[in-house]
Amino acid sequence: MDTSVRLPQATRGRLGWILAAVALVVIIGIILARRAPQGEALPQTSALTVTTTTLHGIEIGRGITANGSIHPWQEIIVGPEVGGYRVAAVLVDVGDRVKRGQELVRLRDELLSADLASKRANLQQAEATFETAAAAHRRGTSLSGSGVVSQADLDKLRSEEIAARARVEVAKADLDAADLRLKHTRVTAPDDGVISVRNVAVGQIGQVGGEMLRMVWQGLIDWRAEFPDSLLRDIRIGQSVRLTTADGTQLDGKVRTVSPIIDTSTRSGLVYVDIDSEHARAGMFARGEILLDRIAAQMLPIASIVIQDGYSYVFVLKEGGIVERRHVETGTVKDKLIEIVSGVQPGEHVVAKGAGFLKDGDRVNVAKDAE
Repeated sequence: MDTSVRLPQATRGRLGWILAAVALVVIIGIILARRAPQGEALPQTSALTVTTTTLHGIEIGRGITANGSIHPWQEIIVGPEVGGYRVAAVLVDVGDRVKRGQELVRLRDELLSADLASKRANLQQAEATFETAAAAHRRGTSLSGSGVVSQADLDKLRSEEIAARARVEVAKADLDAADLRLKHTRVTAPDDGVISVRNVAVGQIGQVGGEMLRMVWQGLIDWRAEFPDSLLRDIRIGQSVRLTTADGTQLDGKVRTVSPIIDTSTRSGLVYVDIDSEHARAGMFARGEILLDRIAAQMLPIASIVIQDGYSYVFVLKEGGIVERRHVETGTVKDKLIEIVSGVQPGEHVVAKGAGFLKDGDRVNVAKDAE
């Protein structure tokens, strides 16, 4: 029995054409492969152009940093020493520099002037009474030998003279007190300084002990910050401090003192730093670095450091333009440089610009060494 499948005539024709087309493609591919030059490489992606640098040895300061605020070195509260009198004039304003003894506020003094005149009259009256008593005592003493004046009368005259002298002293003391009260209507600066707060206006009633003005003593300010007790042992009076304010201004200072008390809750102590700068204002925030000593350090540009997986790496240029990724330990940052503690040897060329686009084993073109 014949079990073969016979295809229709049209189908057998189309299959023949397909087989012929496939054979033609294979023949063309063989011919082209034979014409290709032997050993010709496929085009390669062009290498990245980078710059390189080497370790720079410089001297840097080793320090410890903290955040703090600027405060007045000492504030003086200025107020009247007599109360119940209206303010007649305020002669200064916030920001004014004043000298010791300079008049700042003036109180109305009419009542005190009148009281002073009364006390002066009382003194004159007491002095006149004393002169009369003293003269009577002298006459009695001169007549005591004649028997005209008894000893009892003489003692009385002497007692009256002593009492009159005492009244003179009391009148003098009252006059001095009245004069002092009158002088206190002129509120003056206790020392040189800068007016920082004004709480007084013309017409208000001055009260003893009340705050009229506040002034920064001698115009001095300082920076204060808390440091852990583990670092306080490294801080010494006179050490240099570099401060950076919120707007980037650089200020210089020196350690004035270190607090002898450690806060039991934070285990830290205050450090006081004197600042001599017209650009600093009380209340400003500043980050401070206390310079402990100076050391020699090997530095690279910060741009050459690549952070991957939480670690710092650089790309070291090897022979043939191949770069090697290498783990490094970093230290102090100064301007645009960073200290390399370990991982790179002096003289080795490190990729400076373009490191962020590289991976271990890449081939690069070197433009020139970075300065």
